[in-house]
Amino acid sequence: MRQQALRRSGIRRDVTREAHNESSFRYFLAQDRRRAQRSNRSLLLVLVVLRQGIGRRATLTNEESSMLFMALGACLRDIDIVGWYRQDRIVAGILAQAIKVSSDVPRAIAQRISTALSRRLPAQDAERLRIRVVTLGGVRAQASQ
Repeated sequence: MRQQALRRSGIRRDVTREAHNESSFRYFLAQDRRRAQRSNRSLLLVLVVLRQGIGRRATLTNEESSMLFMALGACLRDIDIVGWYRQDRIVAGILAQAIKVSSDVPRAIAQRISTALSRRLPAQDAERLRIRVVTLGGVRAQASQ
């Protein structure tokens, strides 16, 4: 039952996804951002960082980056794009095709991804994990009063 629900959601846990380098990731981000603006939709940008210390980003080793890409790819849909936002420092994902995004959606997605990554990563890496979800393009949903 759960496997069928995962297939319908577009999430695939059995495939290692291609991680785009910084320039191709930025190209896809620019394309999706323009598409979102034209169609009056939003897209979400997920930024994942491993902190080295207070306020300092770590330069990721090949092993750390592979683990992050595999874990992030398992959390996202097939249509989402993963790659380097900042080469060897910030891993990112583009979640396209959101219609309206209320202010609590990015926070909820960040929490969901944080929980999923924490389960997949070694404890010492999970503690250093920082996730930020940014809404780009389109319109935000109006808060109900």
